[in-house]
Amino acid sequence: MKAAIYNPYFDTLGGGERYTLTFANGLVKLGYEVDVFWDDKSIGEKIKERFGFNVGSLNFVDNLFAKDKKTKQRLMKIYDLIFFVSDGSIPSLRAKKNILHFQVPFHGVGGRSLLNRLKLRKIDLIVCNSFFTKKVIDKEYGVLSEVLYPPIDVDSFKPLKKENLIINVGRFTSLLHSKRQDVLAKVFIKMFEEKKEKVRDWRLVLAGADREGKEYVSELRKMAKGYPIEILTNPHFNDLKQLCGQAKIFWTAAGFGFDEEKQPEKMEHFGITTAETMACGCVPVVINKGGQKEIVEEGKNGFLWETEKQLIDKTLELIENQDEWLKLSEAAQKRSLVFSEKKFYERIKKLVG
Repeated sequence: MKAAIYNPYFDTLGGGERYTLTFANGLVKLGYEVDVFWDDKSIGEKIKERFGFNVGSLNFVDNLFAKDKKTKQRLMKIYDLIFFVSDGSIPSLRAKKNILHFQVPFHGVGGRSLLNRLKLRKIDLIVCNSFFTKKVIDKEYGVLSEVLYPPIDVDSFKPLKKENLIINVGRFTSLLHSKRQDVLAKVFIKMFEEKKEKVRDWRLVLAGADREGKEYVSELRKMAKGYPIEILTNPHFNDLKQLCGQAKIFWTAAGFGFDEEKQPEKMEHFGITTAETMACGCVPVVINKGGQKEIVEEGKNGFLWETEKQLIDKTLELIENQDEWLKLSEAAQKRSLVFSEKKFYERIKKLVG
């Protein structure tokens, strides 16, 4: 059997690209020979460096979707299955089985146009990365999608010797999908100034790729100067895993200051890093928006916050109460298993058939 994978965002290599590649490996496990469409043939090495990901079983071939329409339609027919990551548009797919994946809750894009409805007739399955994304996509395109949560390598993300460390991991950008590291830096500084005796031996690390946000990073460095805040840009995947293993608390703020109903694209669509850090025994204190609410259960395996004061108060609660931190840390590790690669592969098998 022959399958093809296309993701238009491989040049960013974020969580969505890990999702796509793990799906590809799931198809390999089911007996498919898998082609990945991408013109830059060095992508395999970049993936290995960024994710520590074994891509030896995948074939990286010229992007079929960059070819002319006639050639494209002819070549698509050789595939038993195509997995296509949407950029908001609906592609014309011609494999025996066509799967369309949405990582972003696109809205207001004319999803129910006549042309889209005609193209959707050729789509056998629509998959979203969370129920948050599904709700928006189903309404926008008039479809009934399935949810396939992103996979977490729970065997790779493990607790290490813990330090008084709060971390956030996410791409540095002030554009469409900002992780709002500026909010986290501001809150940590406020907490440090007002509760110095309680947090003086704690530090905050903000880590992520800065390709789209070098100016943003520069502003963050100015803000953090003089405080125990480290801005870590473009870290190796193994270094990130070590940070997650050492940290006690994980923070997020993506979507802060935005309306979840009117601007769903500004939210964390799922929260892969949240689940990864939970596997490491980090207690998540994450914003009560987007897909985060599907991962963290308030007071059971972490905390959800809506105001900066809540973020400070709930963080201080963990800092001051070691027993509560330990209880939630153990519960967070258990919760992360729901999003394991094993569960992901089992779900692929059911969806693909």
